[in-house]
Amino acid sequence: MVRSILSAALLIVSGTIFSQNLKPVAYQDGLQKLNGLVTSNAGKKLPGVLVLPAWKGIDDEAKTAAAELEKQGYIAFIADIYGEGNIPADNAAAGKAAGYYKQNYEAYQKRITLALEQLKKNGAIPNKIAVIGYCFGGTGALESARGSLPVVGVVSIHGSIGKDQARKNGPISAKILVENPADDKSVTPEDYNNLIKEMNEGNADWQIITYAHSKHTFTDPKSPDYNEIMAKRAWNHTLIFLKEILK
Repeated sequence: MVRSILSAALLIVSGTIFSQNLKPVAYQDGLQKLNGLVTSNAGKKLPGVLVLPAWKGIDDEAKTAAAELEKQGYIAFIADIYGEGNIPADNAAAGKAAGYYKQNYEAYQKRITLALEQLKKNGAIPNKIAVIGYCFGGTGALESARGSLPVVGVVSIHGSIGKDQARKNGPISAKILVENPADDKSVTPEDYNNLIKEMNEGNADWQIITYAHSKHTFTDPKSPDYNEIMAKRAWNHTLIFLKEILK
């Protein structure tokens, strides 16, 4: 237990140090100002990874991921989905905000598209871009694939994988990795089976990895759900996937 706590603390501290190298990027969706972050290697011609944060907006987990991705040779950009003045203050507000974009998926896809444009403006090679997302951001990663956004692959990390079954399944060209915690109560067997059906009907290149003894936010060191061993495995699986599709 002590070792786990210390490891989590070190990860948070190192992530905070690395995230100090992230540079703010202001961009727009019409009149709405958006405030993203890009890694310090911006401007170089490198593969790019868009990071979609969880339901409270840009957080330490997203910043740590971006910093670690830079170390792996990627330009990483953290998207601002909600926009300036709209960052949720608590779980209730986050649920409402995230719920809006899940229901209005085209608006979510637009905000992701705008962030992808910023990633390319900051040097990412256009045909070597992937999306990773946590929780609400994991939903966004799947929406990137569903919307045929210009990415070669997506990683959904403990994302909400279900979608309105009134939406038709379409072709999916992006490669998909879903990192699914086994004990995530927000994912029903119906959601799981429908996702497989959707990906198969879309003729997608897909993979689902399920992590034992893991609850919803198992990758976040600040969460009571944090599972150190499974979080490390999930991150390694993410890096393997990104290396395959981007390098």
